[in-house]
Amino acid sequence: MQTQTLEGPLAVSQKGVGFFDDGKSKESIEIQPAALKGALHRDTVKIKILPHPRFNRRQGEVVEIVHRSKSAFVGVAKHIGDNLELIPDDKRCYLPILIKASAEVPSASTCEGKKVFVKITKWLPDHAEGNLTEIIGEPGIHETEMRAIVLERGFAYEYPIEVVREAEQIAKNAEKIQAEGADKRRDMRDVPTCTIDPVDAKDFDDALSLRKLPNGHFEVGVHIADVSHFVREGTALDKEARERGFSVYLVDRTIPMLPEVLSNNLCSLNPNEDKCAFSAVFEMDEKAKIYSRWFGKTFIRSIKRFTYETAQETLDKASAEIGAGSLVRSADSAKTTRSPAPISAPAVFSAELLLMNKMAKIMRAEKERNGAIDFEKDEIKFILDEKGVPIKVVKKSRGDSHKLVEEFMLLANKEVAQFMWKAMEKKGGAFFYRIHDVPDMERIENLSIFARALGHELPISKKGVAVKDLQALMRSVEGSAEESIIKTAAVRSMSKAVYSTQNIGHYGLAFEYYTHFTSPIRRYADLIVHRFLQRELENGKVSKGEVAKFENIAKDTTEKEIRAADAERASVRYKQIEYMQNRTGETFEGTISGVIGWGIYVEEKETLTEGMVHITKLPGNDFYVLDEKNYALVGQTSKRRFTLGDKVRFKIVGADLEKRTLDYQLVE
Repeated sequence: MQTQTLEGPLAVSQKGVGFFDDGKSKESIEIQPAALKGALHRDTVKIKILPHPRFNRRQGEVVEIVHRSKSAFVGVAKHIGDNLELIPDDKRCYLPILIKASAEVPSASTCEGKKVFVKITKWLPDHAEGNLTEIIGEPGIHETEMRAIVLERGFAYEYPIEVVREAEQIAKNAEKIQAEGADKRRDMRDVPTCTIDPVDAKDFDDALSLRKLPNGHFEVGVHIADVSHFVREGTALDKEARERGFSVYLVDRTIPMLPEVLSNNLCSLNPNEDKCAFSAVFEMDEKAKIYSRWFGKTFIRSIKRFTYETAQETLDKASAEIGAGSLVRSADSAKTTRSPAPISAPAVFSAELLLMNKMAKIMRAEKERNGAIDFEKDEIKFILDEKGVPIKVVKKSRGDSHKLVEEFMLLANKEVAQFMWKAMEKKGGAFFYRIHDVPDMERIENLSIFARALGHELPISKKGVAVKDLQALMRSVEGSAEESIIKTAAVRSMSKAVYSTQNIGHYGLAFEYYTHFTSPIRRYADLIVHRFLQRELENGKVSKGEVAKFENIAKDTTEKEIRAADAERASVRYKQIEYMQNRTGETFEGTISGVIGWGIYVEEKETLTEGMVHITKLPGNDFYVLDEKNYALVGQTSKRRFTLGDKVRFKIVGADLEKRTLDYQLVE
């Protein structure tokens, strides 16, 4: 009888043990190191289930590697015997990788001890061989480590020469290109328009406008950089953007999806410049009720570049001085200001911002009533010196100005998705949705147990969890020591938001229709959405083969999104360890964020840096045992308990920047 095989992605732990989820059972299939047959983390494999379990757990064996998830690795080059080998930064790569010289680096002898980039040329059962394509630099140096993080996750720093030349040619002919199709664009340059972004932002892909209409309603515009006008389908620029998928954000830099001449200049909605935009324009009243909507290409001109901080200051001042809408310019009066640059922008936008903030709060409240869940957590930002060394860590504030922008971007994304869904329902064809499935029952049950151990309740029924109960849990932990822990656990219990051509709605946002329309400078998915929308507006035809084509693009884009987010987290973690390692011996406050058999994890209060207190370093001469049910380590003699969510004081006793680990010791 032929043995049944299963195909899917493989997960590999740092101990070299594989895990395969068959999608049916609660417990994944375990694959011992010898049975991996050279398969690595995230590879697509075929496995067969072995007849004998191990410790009551099903065992499997890889029979075929269908697709390699990675073909290049970053690590330190070291001579081992007669071979030059790569010691990968990715600790889940257990295969020896032999390094060969290449056309890019003809001599490999100079790279001993250096961090290098190697592209695999040959996969063998017990090792791999690869070409040395770049000597990145000395380990531990800021520039080396940041570059390594990006390369390790499959993103390129430099652009191919043909992409650079194409971008330069577009820049050379920018005025001519921008004028193409101008007669078909709606001219909205007279409408008061602003951008609101982080203080260090270099590209501006969204802007907001508002003016009063003669009927007493308001015209609200969500204007998005018209990247599709400059990046045409099938060009070298388009292919490179498709390959990258996303801009990558590290602690000190952005690796843009598009060359900077486009992302920071031609496409960017810079202040006091006429710009091509793709706009979603709504007729609304003060209570955020929508009466009509319009989508199309526009010309806009932003007269003010707000940072989140200056927008917040303007909101705070305006709320004390004026009433929402009392100074909002009307459509008629706007026509008198054909050259808006000299206008005192803060004065102009005081009323506009105040009214948009009022609308945003109404939309946010409605979203929550419909079941949206707020997973907002604290985030940190590093202040670096000239060498990239972190000298200060600050928590990012999130005020009304952030939420205002967020709500209007959500509005545009939702309305575009609904418009396209109805269009595709009539004629068939493809569209690029952003979907979020309902949470897995087992994970929600685990979250409920987890929350109860920390003194919070999350009721579960046979049908699953009610949205109102998840919302109640998120509200109940706000401001508590365990807020970050529970919100992190809740996010992990949710399904992951992905891109798809099949719409199932967005559970977390409680939207029946949702897409990504608002960031085409930094996300390729949004560029695809712009193209689909424009084609529909022009009554374009739908190809029968598009659904399969774009579903493959959706899966690939989702994978690239995961890698881009991983790069951002890796850069943050590196700087957290680097910052804390220089504070050995200092005392900090934190919260127990994890409990395992060999110790506890503690998250520092201000920097959110997590480190471990090994079980042997717990106070007292006692033997501690894990109480799994209650997420606690319990002293067998003293009965002292260290429980998830407990506040503790600790000091740093060890740091390993290479392994990205910190050792803590509790202070009594």
